[in-house]
Amino acid sequence: MVDIGNAAQAGETNRRTLPGLGRFGALARPRALPPLSTLPDADWLALAECTAEPNGYYLPDWELAVNATARGRTGVSALSARDDTRRLVALLPVVSAWRALKISLPVLVSADPYGDLGTPLIDGANPADAARALLDAARASGARAIVLRHVTLEGKAMQAIRAALAVNGLAPHVLRAEQRACLDATADAEELLRDALGAKKLKELRRQRNRLAEHGEVSFTVATAPVDVARMVDVFLQLEASGWKADRGTALAQHAGDTCFIRRATAALAARGQCEIVTLHTGETPVASGVVLRQQDRAFWFKLGVDERFAKYSPGVQLALELTRHLCADPKIALVDSTALPGHPMIEPLWRGRLGIGDVVIPLRRNDAVVALTVAALRARATIRAKLRKVVRILRTLKEKRQ
Repeated sequence: MVDIGNAAQAGETNRRTLPGLGRFGALARPRALPPLSTLPDADWLALAECTAEPNGYYLPDWELAVNATARGRTGVSALSARDDTRRLVALLPVVSAWRALKISLPVLVSADPYGDLGTPLIDGANPADAARALLDAARASGARAIVLRHVTLEGKAMQAIRAALAVNGLAPHVLRAEQRACLDATADAEELLRDALGAKKLKELRRQRNRLAEHGEVSFTVATAPVDVARMVDVFLQLEASGWKADRGTALAQHAGDTCFIRRATAALAARGQCEIVTLHTGETPVASGVVLRQQDRAFWFKLGVDERFAKYSPGVQLALELTRHLCADPKIALVDSTALPGHPMIEPLWRGRLGIGDVVIPLRRNDAVVALTVAALRARATIRAKLRKVVRILRTLKEKRQ
């Protein structure tokens, strides 16, 4: 891991990339934070059980597996806080701004846990005090700001952080705000699906399911025991690597470190009742599979893999229908975060709930030029990336028209 503004070489590289930031090179060397792997598991687990807002991707069994072998996501540090009794009351896995964003400033950035959710774990008993202690720990490290990526904007964690900032006359800077699909699992599944899709679409999906059944009886299974999860995660890996994700090089099975992480994380979480693998079969053939994490009253849909040979029967949607019924029937689950990209064409028409997600800069001092530079640099970066994505879409459309 490259610590915050770790080396002069990194600073020189960044000065070429972002002119005007070089004079802060000497500031970009706060005290090193301890490696995430040194945090006692028992303390982390205790905090996860009473956190104000769940984040399945920052559970220790998940994040430590990511930190151990997942490509580009190892070597994470722990920004943490304890109360007067030495009880862990707040935790945010972090990396340097240079490593995450190629900005050589004394700024901490929430670590990427592979799932698109960077909400910190904040003690639910006294969240405002816990958030204040976390911000104090960041200040003590020499950091001047924290960047939270993919955080729930109106969740209890951000409410606590806003309250802690307000004490010092500060407020967060929201860089990006979007809405992504979520499921109200307290609702009746059939009513929810009927309202979301309408009778005509449901009829078409039933027709596709009947056509799928011509290849073998359609069944939906949920693996929860560690031995079953270990077996079915390999099925999931095979399905995910059989389609377009493999073409893009993003399938977990294409990298040994990613494969190791997902096997280790799912087995460990299953042993605590916090992970399940859901699979749709036709006969003995699996056609769609997904990984679901659980924490408190919330579930998180990590990824989906489908057998594209059966694409005309919409196996991913068929799995989502069964998962909706499964989770709505579970009294322990109140909300399911799709952790999908906003605008996802499969899940958004199905799950009509919306969860506000965004990227936020948390200032740690008033009228700080470092914070202003961080906000300006990240907004400029976002503008450039948006323009590049537009160019890529145009080129792709032109290519498709020529075919």
